[in-house]
Amino acid sequence: MANFKVHIGVATGCSIVVTVIGVGLQFIDIQHAPWLIFLGIVGGMLPDVDAVNSRPVRLLYSILALLSAATVLSIFKKYYVQSYQLLLLVVFVYCLTRYLVLASIRKFTVHRGIFHSILALCFFSFAIICVSYYFLEQNPLYAWLNGFFLGLGFLVHLILDEMYSVDLANRRIKKSFGTALKLFNYKNIPSSLVMAIFTLLLYWFLPPALPLLALSERILVPLVF
Repeated sequence: MANFKVHIGVATGCSIVVTVIGVGLQFIDIQHAPWLIFLGIVGGMLPDVDAVNSRPVRLLYSILALLSAATVLSIFKKYYVQSYQLLLLVVFVYCLTRYLVLASIRKFTVHRGIFHSILALCFFSFAIICVSYYFLEQNPLYAWLNGFFLGLGFLVHLILDEMYSVDLANRRIKKSFGTALKLFNYKNIPSSLVMAIFTLLLYWFLPPALPLLALSERILVPLVF
């Protein structure tokens, strides 16, 4: 499989290229560009959320915990909550995510299982779209862009791992071939079924895609004609 530096480097490069194109076509605000690139990088790390405990995985856990805490802070800061209560809530969410939720994922899952799949890509992309739209109150276009960039990084990770399963020098296919880029976890149908149910629920609550469709039409029509 590709190592941590390769995943980060390629996910960063792809996110920057797509962001530059988006800024050039004027459907991405330059101020929003760093955040989208960051989401692409996080997406490039996300499939390894179930990997063994190592420095890159610990970094991923810290980033996800910080994102969870920041999301809670954004949601509750508009309510009349005392500063110390808000601080305690943020610390609680960080610790809960970092040391319980993510640790449980690593304990009860296997690497290259359910999280190395297109189903997981859809789940995480839909999740951040819904969080961005309903809780962070972003407009539908930017909510969809958040999901797109996270999914882009996620897909880059899966493709890289699959590419590294092919040894071109020795002209052979490694045993890991087919375990990185798959529709769902074929070896654990119950876990795939549970994720599929949650993915469908998130799909039901996705914000309107009309701004995204209008954007696609604005980009594709000049290219075709």
